[in-house]
Amino acid sequence: MEQARTRADSAPSGLPAGVPERRGTAGWHQVPEQTRGEHTHSETPLPRPRVERTSVRGQVLDALRTALVDGELVPGEVYSAPVLGDGLGVSATPVREAMQQLAREGAVEVVPNRGFRVTERSARELAELAEVRALIEVPVVLRLARTVPVARWAELRPLADATAVAAAGGDRAHYAETDRAFHRAMLALGGNEQLVQVADDLHRRSQWPLPGGGPLSRRADLVADAAEHMALLAALEAQDLTVVQALVREHFAGAAD
Repeated sequence: MEQARTRADSAPSGLPAGVPERRGTAGWHQVPEQTRGEHTHSETPLPRPRVERTSVRGQVLDALRTALVDGELVPGEVYSAPVLGDGLGVSATPVREAMQQLAREGAVEVVPNRGFRVTERSARELAELAEVRALIEVPVVLRLARTVPVARWAELRPLADATAVAAAGGDRAHYAETDRAFHRAMLALGGNEQLVQVADDLHRRSQWPLPGGGPLSRRADLVADAAEHMALLAALEAQDLTVVQALVREHFAGAAD
């Protein structure tokens, strides 16, 4: 069987070289409900594409985040660190460390003696996250629209273009990264690093998928969301505050649907 390609061979995603490309959901083996202990003889190891040994924990974290966004790690299922580690060609230790980080981000929860359960996001929870993001980002963007020199908005165009490319390819994981990069860069123009970090954390939490897909589960949804970035930049460059306000509110309303 041909080995999975690495991220370095795939379309640019911003992830470190050597991180395995996405596999289907069958590639991630969850822990049966009756399993006792974190690693059992009944679990079938994953294929063994290798993670480079440099910055192993970071690469494992990136790989798991990609699997979460793509829905390859299924909400509600429990996964053991040793089995996930086997699939990535690393020990269970960096997987546990990465999973602990994901638990702090609200993506998984620890199941004692078994592993980690992927968080199930309800439609209500996603709507609440979108509402909080809007409360933070909308007034900031409107203030920036009045104060940032027009030429500065052109700096964001390559990031908006990157979201369009990822959306056109239907690559949800890459779109999630480029989408957050665009929003971070826009908010960073205000100079408040704490605000950028809080907003990015909320944004990341909103990207974990619902069973069957979240608000941006289809390619058409991604394309429409990316088009809003382009339209917003055009309005900001034109200093059309009325259109800016309408677009930024619509953008977050769409995230809540």
